[in-house]
Amino acid sequence: MRIRPPSKIFMTWLAMAALSVPAMADGVPGARHAKSTSHREASMTTAARKPNDSGVTVQYRLDAVPQAGRGTPVVLQFEDVTDPEGATVRFRAGAGLTVSGSDTLTLPAAKRTSATVTVVSEREGRAYLKVFVTQGGATSVISIPIQTGTAPPVLKSSGELKTTPEGENIIMMPAK
Repeated sequence: MRIRPPSKIFMTWLAMAALSVPAMADGVPGARHAKSTSHREASMTTAARKPNDSGVTVQYRLDAVPQAGRGTPVVLQFEDVTDPEGATVRFRAGAGLTVSGSDTLTLPAAKRTSATVTVVSEREGRAYLKVFVTQGGATSVISIPIQTGTAPPVLKSSGELKTTPEGENIIMMPAK
């Protein structure tokens, strides 16, 4: 067995690390270098898109842990506004949530726009901030989950839970 000198191992490791750096790039040109960024900015979630949506890309993050009765800042970032007239955004709070401040926003064309919306949870559990983005007659709807506390989401049951003779639990649902 031949033992390599530590310098060769280090050089091999360094070469592998240098080759993997382009794979970690996020593809956003210049955005990360325009201003000082924190770890929180890198943790934005990109909302799912559909083929027939408005075409606007929406990213979001919560800037605080949601607590009942306290405001939680939701930071949103909008890009890919291509309509020369821009786009409009409306915010609607789901059950158990309220939006404080303005509930509308206008997005300029060809610019990345950031906005912060403050939501207040009325109780523990999961609620949703709904974001409606309209551009050129097409509308996208994004639901941002706001989980307050540790209470799990409650699903409404439309059936009756029964146990089979073998001990298996099943839900009996009415036929429509």
